[in-house]
Amino acid sequence: MFGFGILSGLLILPLVGAAFILTLRGEEEAVASNARWAALATTVLTFLLSLVAWSRFDASNPAFQLVETHRWISESIAFKLAVDGFSMPFILLTAFLMPFCMLASWKSIHDRVKAYFVAFLVLETTMIGVFAASDLVLFYLFFEAGLIPMFLIIGIWGHDRRIYASFKFFLYTLLGSVLMLLAILAMYWDAGTTDIASLLQHKFAPTMQIWLWLAFFSSFAVKMPMWPVHTWLPDAHVEAPTAGSVILAGILLKMGGYGFIRFSIPMFPEASAYFAPLVFALSVVAIIYTSLVALMQENIKKLIAYSSVAHMGFVTMGLFTLTQQGIQGAMFQMVSHGLVSGGLFLAVGVIYDRMHTLRIDAYGGLVQRMPLYALVFMVLTMANVGLPGTSGFVGEFLTLMGAFKANAYVAILASTGVILSAAYALWLYRRVVFGKLEKPSLKAITDLDTREIVMFVPLVLLVIWYGVQPGAILDAFSASTDNLMRTTEAALAGIKTAAAFTLQ
Repeated sequence: MFGFGILSGLLILPLVGAAFILTLRGEEEAVASNARWAALATTVLTFLLSLVAWSRFDASNPAFQLVETHRWISESIAFKLAVDGFSMPFILLTAFLMPFCMLASWKSIHDRVKAYFVAFLVLETTMIGVFAASDLVLFYLFFEAGLIPMFLIIGIWGHDRRIYASFKFFLYTLLGSVLMLLAILAMYWDAGTTDIASLLQHKFAPTMQIWLWLAFFSSFAVKMPMWPVHTWLPDAHVEAPTAGSVILAGILLKMGGYGFIRFSIPMFPEASAYFAPLVFALSVVAIIYTSLVALMQENIKKLIAYSSVAHMGFVTMGLFTLTQQGIQGAMFQMVSHGLVSGGLFLAVGVIYDRMHTLRIDAYGGLVQRMPLYALVFMVLTMANVGLPGTSGFVGEFLTLMGAFKANAYVAILASTGVILSAAYALWLYRRVVFGKLEKPSLKAITDLDTREIVMFVPLVLLVIWYGVQPGAILDAFSASTDNLMRTTEAALAGIKTAAAFTLQ
């Protein structure tokens, strides 16, 4: 029976807010102001509802919880929502970041304001739907539906090359998912269901696992994005409005990692172990190559975008170590990166709104006029580097621990990324914040206002708190990680036993 529960509310509430904004009428300025307040109120209420969901979630139980089911297309394909330790943190992260996106858009969006906030609220529903879906078809629909509002956000409210960037983003991610759709059909024909909980218990033949893993990989690798299908990300970040970049880096990239941990590893464990060396190779290339590319950038957003690709390399490396430390580190890294990268793009948006340029050489000496901004930017930069005491350190440390267990050479090569990240991040900070305030255009620049302080204080506090108390995040998915490790190890042990028996 269909029950209107908390997860349904998380999907419906942003749509209700979007519908309300569409009904607004009157003078353009008044409508724009009301749309801003309505969008902010909707996202705050959605976040509060996500906290209610968290209060009813038992982190010690690895099973799906808060389950809601409605028979939809057929008896075997249902509109089913549920959360576990892997999905609940991402729902909280999505709902947490959205109000900051509304605040970041408060003064920077002047055209088609109603449509802009409607697009963001619809996007919030699709993002939460991806993490809450407990049916494979429903997951795919939410996964693809999110492309449309983001395509519009970049294409309409982006910068000079927004049309090119929006089409590149859309085509890359859409084409990458075509094979996943075929794989979903194959899984339905083999298992007779698209219920995720049932599919986790179904054993696919080893040969079939290979093809299914590759099909899902084609979608999730683009979404992460992994090298060499990462080229859409820098263009999308540079051209997107500030809030678009926050959501792109903070949430949309994490859908690829979530897909790996939800489908690829538990449903195709033999294939995951078989392809782990390929993932290690691509991850190490991403970590080193994109870090070197970041060192050569003259655009602030593009530098942070390449930094995101490098950090996602740690995530994929950690996931496919198939170790407890690696998987926990990857999950922690994704949550931490959502906060840190979201904060960094908000920080870039602050100076862009004042100067309307993203070139690094247009700045310098900002600490003399913007001391509060310099402090915030410093904390976020240190977290991006992985300084101990910040959330960025914990995820990288755990993924490297897992990598050392799986393959010491991979871990050693990946460790160079930590050094390179310090190089490009500190180089950026020095050129933007330190030095002499020589450029006349910067002499009248103002420090953070009240709205911007409200944006940054929660992010900075959480980045520091999770660096000091990582258990606050790790405990959320520890039971799910333990369960995943037991099932994966059992499946791989069964293969080894069968192989040994065959040899005898």
